[in-house]
Parts: sequence; structure tokens; C-alpha cells
Amino acid sequence: MSEHRRKPPQPQGGGRAAARRGQSGSSSGRRAAPRGATGSPADYGLGQQPVEEERPYSGRAEARRAAQRSTGSRRRAPEPAGGGRRGTPGGPAGPGRGRGRAAPPGKKRLIDYPRAGKYGAARWMPSWKLVTGLFIGFIGSMVAVAGVGYALVSVPDPAKTATAQNNVFYWSDGSEMVATGGETNRQIVNISQIPKAMQHAVVSQENKTFYTDSGVDPKGIARAVFNMARGGNTQGGSTITQQYVKNARLDDQSQTITRKFKEIFISIKVGATVSKEEIMAGYLNSAYYGRNAYGIQAAARAYFNKDSVDLNPGECAFLAAMLKGATYYDPAGATSIDPAATSDANGRRALAQMQDTLDKMVEYHYLSPTDRAKYTRLPVVKNPRSNTQLSGQIGYLVDLAKAYLVNNKIITADKLQQGGYSIYTTFDKKKINQLKAAVTNVQKANIKPKQRPKTDTHVQFGGASVDPTTGAIRAIYGGEDATKHFTDNADSTGAQVGSTFKPFVLAAAMKWGVRNPDGPAEQPQDERTQVSPKSLYSGKNKLKIKEYNGDFWKDDKGKEWLQTNDGNESLGSAPNYRIDLREAMQFSVNSAYVQLGMDVGLDKVKESAMDAGILKGSLAGTNFPSFSIGISDPSAIRMAGAYATFAASGEQRDPYSVQKVTSKDGEVFNHKVVSDQAFTPQVADNVTDVLKTVVDKGTGTSARLTGREVAGKTGTTDGNKSAWFVGYTPQLSTAITMFRLDDNEKNKQREFLEMYGTGGQEKIHGASFPAEIWHDYMEQALKNVPPKDFPTPEPIGEIVNDVPSPTPSVTPSQTVTSPTPSPTPSETLTSPSPSPTESCKFSWQCSTTGGTDTGGTDGGVTSTPTATDTSGTGNTRGNGNGGLFGGSGG
Repeated sequence: MSEHRRKPPQPQGGGRAAARRGQSGSSSGRRAAPRGATGSPADYGLGQQPVEEERPYSGRAEARRAAQRSTGSRRRAPEPAGGGRRGTPGGPAGPGRGRGRAAPPGKKRLIDYPRAGKYGAARWMPSWKLVTGLFIGFIGSMVAVAGVGYALVSVPDPAKTATAQNNVFYWSDGSEMVATGGETNRQIVNISQIPKAMQHAVVSQENKTFYTDSGVDPKGIARAVFNMARGGNTQGGSTITQQYVKNARLDDQSQTITRKFKEIFISIKVGATVSKEEIMAGYLNSAYYGRNAYGIQAAARAYFNKDSVDLNPGECAFLAAMLKGATYYDPAGATSIDPAATSDANGRRALAQMQDTLDKMVEYHYLSPTDRAKYTRLPVVKNPRSNTQLSGQIGYLVDLAKAYLVNNKIITADKLQQGGYSIYTTFDKKKINQLKAAVTNVQKANIKPKQRPKTDTHVQFGGASVDPTTGAIRAIYGGEDATKHFTDNADSTGAQVGSTFKPFVLAAAMKWGVRNPDGPAEQPQDERTQVSPKSLYSGKNKLKIKEYNGDFWKDDKGKEWLQTNDGNESLGSAPNYRIDLREAMQFSVNSAYVQLGMDVGLDKVKESAMDAGILKGSLAGTNFPSFSIGISDPSAIRMAGAYATFAASGEQRDPYSVQKVTSKDGEVFNHKVVSDQAFTPQVADNVTDVLKTVVDKGTGTSARLTGREVAGKTGTTDGNKSAWFVGYTPQLSTAITMFRLDDNEKNKQREFLEMYGTGGQEKIHGASFPAEIWHDYMEQALKNVPPKDFPTPEPIGEIVNDVPSPTPSVTPSQTVTSPTPSPTPSETLTSPSPSPTESCKFSWQCSTTGGTDTGGTDGGVTSTPTATDTSGTGNTRGNGNGGLFGGSGG
């Protein structure tokens, strides 16, 4: 038998039974000593300390397993030096591995964690003594920090610290344009000069516990800190005392937790040491009310041209509304900052807020119901631009530059109001004056509102000039005077662009190609046919428009579309009136380009317009064929920028108005030109070549410049309600628009009026006053600039429709047409065009009709349906979405 299987020797003194009896006979939990034991450690086969008797096992492996089972998860006691072999009885100098036992406690720790003498989860569970001690320590440290913070901060003096600085605007050559922003600081007035109604209005609306609180709102503070941690702002949870402190510390407006806590300490100190009357006076004297008015006295003058002491409760409630943000509550509007901040929308918001404040004043017993009943309408406010430095075009330029900075998140509106910036614009002073002179000369010579009040009133012009190589806006014409006419006609008009939209249809046909009539509606580019300008289309008047697959287009009521040309004239070679796309552009033939748009796909036409730089928000819907002939309403700035893309051989650069911004801390912003290849040079240069024909021998001949190549397009809309000329040279792209718009304060719908007879002319054409202004300005603007020719275009595409199919006959009862009224609209679906303020009751009321250019061939369009129309054909007029920063493209 091998040694490892040999039975171990039996212990002396009675054997296993005696051992078991000894174990069971122990009442204290210790095992009984073996029979005959003397009590010496040697009797146990151990060293210095007694342990359990070892059970006999058949072998070493079994003994090890038994030892592991007996100790289990118990903590192993530390072994003295010289201990025996693990799992076996130790020698004289060391113990074996028996029952685990914690080490005897050593020196007591200050913080018993992890806890001594505990095992498992209990070891990591802090004691109540530890938790209580830490809580007391935390509270004590917070009290100490608060005490130090309270002692270190001082009560602010708004008369010394809360002053706004000027923003200085510069022309493109670096010379100063205007210093504005801080000229309407504040005039401190005593609490006796502030009406009780004003004090009660802000208490009712902003902080009803003002007279009883300590100056801070714990819930509001927690909400502000939480919002700031999420990346939001800290406003919305402050008391009047906190707002006063914030207003008085314009030197530190950083959105940090450190600043917020510092404001809390100051607010607590102010609440404890300053009277409520002083706090109220300080707040109302330092708050910003819009229109560069800091303080109640400046606000009373800016809005009502009266002293603060003379404000009535309605005016006080109105000014309390302005404290929420004048951008969205000033009835004058602020569409240059946000297209949603229209005069109409702001007026509604201001009235609702004012009424809510008055109701709360009654609820809190600050105003009697009888007095409250006197103020149910907005008070009459004065001109928002009383600063004479902003007269003429300067106000438009300043607004445009500020809007660019705010909308592109370069500088916040609040920081811009505080001032201290040097803003270097792209505006060329000479070009600004030259454009203004060109408009003024044509207007004075032709528009006579006193002689022709029915036709020459409400006439307006707008214009913009963009550098194709950079996108820099060099000049704008926003209106007669920024202090009298508040809407910038260069940035947002709502006037439809008419046939100046046709180049985007041609560009789409050259870029994407027309669809295969046997294929699906959605076709990849390689399955389409790229179009040559020599492609032939029908120029027939009253042409039935087809889908790309040859089926006649029908509206949602099953009626077909009958496209007219201006003057009900057919152009092209008989009998099928074939006309190529160059000639159709030259004489602005509607039928050819409407059918081309259908063949390409209106979604691709829209995409091409956006690629060129037109904002999506200014584009109408694509549910109707008339989309191709300009029912959309981009701004003059965006039209000039989009045509600049063609001038730059397809490189698109967004228009911009600020080159650089600096402050006392150094450079804040420096514009970097970013280019996007919207079209290939082959496509863009061919579009330019076609548009040259328009100026050389088409509807735009009055825009020809001496010794220069010019490309451009005329545009006139239905009802003769707007007229355009957009054209360019390689160095400058300019758009001019003309329209009649009744946008006085009483008419919130911005109604566009017809221009029949305006200026003594039977009809206003894009080739008349707009092209004349364009010509006069461009001659001067490019006077000292060497002429430059356009690139020679490479041949492109295939000749589509070399043999057009015969034109189908017209069945009036089955078609949609618009220029010729019919006595029975239900049968022929003909109707006068709806006004911009009307909803389209039927889809056919939004169809196209003809307008005219020189030669009577530029087709116009009707107005787009209103926002309440469910057909999705477009947006409402005058909504501000056509601007440089309007709509979803921002």
C-alpha cells in the first residue's frame, strides 16, 4: 500500500468516540480536551495557542478539503512569522489554518471607515455616529463659507456700475459708420417719480412675495443652477432683488455657477441691509426695456415720449411686459432678429401679457376692477427709431449687422445690448450712397402720390448688392428712412419673385436632367437626360401641362392645368410653337418653363434653388406647376446671393454682413469665407450664357451696361403687384424689387396692391423701373472696376424634344386657368387671383397668370395660398421668411 493511502495513527486516549464525547460535552462552545491531556499545548500538537483537534482523514487531499470547508468564507487570521504550512498543523513557531478570527484592534482611528471588526456588507455601512458627524461638519463649513461670502461682497450702486457702452460700427474701408447702443443709457429717478402702478405691475407679474421675502428664492435658484448645468440660461427663477443685483453688475454677466452664487450672497446682503423701496427703485432704474432704453425714465420716453411719473396703469403694465424681452413684445417688431417677431405677433403677445398683468394687479388688490376696465387695448407707442444717427440707410445697416451676429450665435442679444464691441461690416459706403441715389432719382421722377393717389401711394423699393467672390453684402436699400419705415425691404418683403425664379428651373434641368417618361417618379441622375439649352418645348399659350410620363396634370379635384403666357400670346415656330429654352428665357415664356419643371420634378427645382442660396422657409410648396415661375418670396439679399452663385461658376457662398468683431479683450469673431460647389462650372456657366441673352436682346435690354457683359432676368407677378430685376457681372450681383404694400399700423396683414397705372405706366414691368434702377446703380458702382468677361461655357446635355408631340386640344370644362375670368367658375375653374390676405378656397384660385415685361412677354404668377390653406402650396405673404436670416435656414 502506498504511503498516501496509509491509515493515519489513531490519537491516544480513547479514540474517536472519546473525541466525539469531548466535543459534545463542551457547554461553552469549546471542544473537550482529549482524554489524558495535561493542558499543555503539546497535547494538542500546536504551538502557542490552542486550536481544534484535527480530525483524522484518509489522506492529505481530504484533509485540505475539510480544512477549506471548515474555514469557508471566514476571514483568515494573520499568521505569525514562522507559521506552519497552510492547511496542515503548524510547528512550534506557527499555527495551522483553523477558525478565522479578526486581528486584535490596534490604535483607534479618527474615522472608523471601513469599520473595524465588521465583515461583508456591514464593514462598508457607515455608523450613525459617522453620518451625524459628517452632516454637522458639512453644515458648519457651509455656514462658514456663507459667512465669508456675505462679508466679502458689497451692495452695488447701479448709478456707477450699470451703464451700457456704445457699439461702434465701421464701413468696409475701416472708417467709422456710427456709434450706437449706449447713447440711451438711463436717467436715475427717485422712487417718488415712479408710479405706484409700475411698482405694483412688476410685483404682480414677477415676484408677488417681494415685500416679504429675504431677497432670494431657493426654488428659483435651484432651478437656475440645474438649467445652467444642462447648458441653458439661469434666468426665470430670480426675485426682483436678484434681478436688481444682476442689472447692477453688468461688468460680470458670465453664465457660471461662481457668478450665480456671488449674486446670491449679494442679494441676501441687499435684502438685509437695503429697504424694499430702494431695491424697487434700483431695479426699475437699471432694467432694460428694449429700444436701447435702460431704466423706467428712458423707457417712458422711448415708448410714450413722457416722463415716468406721468405713466398710467395701462402703460405701466405694458412696460412690465417689455421686461420679458422687447424682441418679442415691442409692437414695432424685430424681424431682423427673428422672423417670428413680426409687428402683428408682437402686438398680440404684448396685449396678452399686459392684460394678464392688470388682472393680477386686481387679484392682489393693487388695482380696482373699475380702473382696470379702462385699459383693454395696447397704448399708442411712438417711433422706435428716434435716434437721428440711425436715419436714412444706417438703421437698416445696423439692424442687419446685429441680426447677423445674434442669429449666427456669435454674440448674444443681451451682450450686444450691453455694448463695448467694435463691429466691422462689409458695407461699402460709396455703393450704399449710389444705390440710394439710383432709387431716389427714379422714384422722384416717376412716382407722384399727390398727383396719382390711387396708383402711386404705398410704392416701395428694395435692393441688395453681393460680392460673388466672397458673399459679402456690399450695399442694400431697405426703404426711404429707417426712422420712418421700419421693415428692411432688402432683407424681408414677402413680394413674390415671378420669372426671376426661372434660372433655377434651367439649372435643375442641366444638373439633374429630365426624367425618363417610362420610369418611376423618383429616378437617379444616371437614368435621366441632361438638358441642353437648345432643347425644344412648346411656347403655346393655354398649354395643357403634363406630368413627366405624359399624363395630364390634375389637381385634387381632377381638373387639368392650363398654362397661359402673358398677353395670351403663343411664341415659337408654328404649328407646334416649338421654342428652345434659351429663347423661352429670353422672352420669359411661361408654358415652356412650367412644363420643363414638371419634367425635371418640382422637388429638384426646389433643391436647386436652395443649392443656389435661397432659404427653404421662403419657398412655396411644390404641389402646383406654378412653382417653377416664382410664387415664392425670397428677399433681395437672397436673390442677389443666389444669382451670385451663377456668377461664381457654381460656387455658393452665403451672404454675410460682418467681417470682424473686437472688444476690449481682443478679437471676438473673424469671418472665414466658406464655399460650396452647388453646381458644376459647366452648369452654372451655361445658365449665365442663357441669361446674357435676356439682357442682350430680350426683356432685360434696359439693364445693359457700357462695355460690360451682363446676365440677368426680369420678373413680374400676377396682378402686377411686384416687379423685379436681378442681374450680375463677374464682380457684383444685384437684385432690385418694386411693389405696393399697405403696411401701416392699422393694416397688420401687409396687403400687396396692384400697380396698374403706377408711375404713369399702364403696367409695371421688371424691365421698367427695377431694371432702370439696377442699370443706374451698377454703372456707378463698377465705374472704376476693370471690365471682366464671363467664362465661355462648355457644351452641355442633349437636345430634348427635338420633335415635340402635337399640342392637345383644350376643353375649357376640364382645365384650370386664371387670367380670363369666367361667369361660371364651377364649370371652367377660372377665377381672379386671391389677394395676399385671402385664403385659397379652391386650389385653382392659386394658379398662375401672366404679368409682363418689356415686350409683354414676361409671365407672372398669382399669390400663394395662405397658411390656413391645407393644400400645402406655399406660405403667406409678408411673413418675413424671405430674409437673410428668416425661415428654417437661419
